[in-house]
Amino acid sequence: MGTWDIGPFENDAAADFAGALDRTAPDGREGLVRATLGRVARTRDYLDGSEGAEAVAAAALVAARCPGGEPVGMAYGPKEALPAFADDLRPLAVEALDRVVAGESELAELWDETSHGPGWRQGIGRLRAVLAPEAGARKEAPLDA
Repeated sequence: MGTWDIGPFENDAAADFAGALDRTAPDGREGLVRATLGRVARTRDYLDGSEGAEAVAAAALVAARCPGGEPVGMAYGPKEALPAFADDLRPLAVEALDRVVAGESELAELWDETSHGPGWRQGIGRLRAVLAPEAGARKEAPLDA
């Protein structure tokens, strides 16, 4: 997987996910985000890096629609309009992010091998905090997850 920075859409898998969203009919875009998050949240075996990157991108799209969420950059993010996501996607996005930073995750392992790993985990923590503010969400994903 090609990666050029730590942002949610700054890797090949996430850019491909954005392209898939753009090619999906408007009424199916929420379903694609939901399916991506759900697949990762339910994974109990080793999580592939591409699947993890897609889940981070999907969670960033949901977080962007939340109070305090940061807009997704248009350079590699979806170009087409996205729906107002259902509220139940927020906890699903948190579950998926938690799975991405947990053990048996290729994406987390790859980031942890670099000097940018702590910054990437902080970014995941910021997304999580926007998605689950009522739970006193962690500001930073743990380094030893």
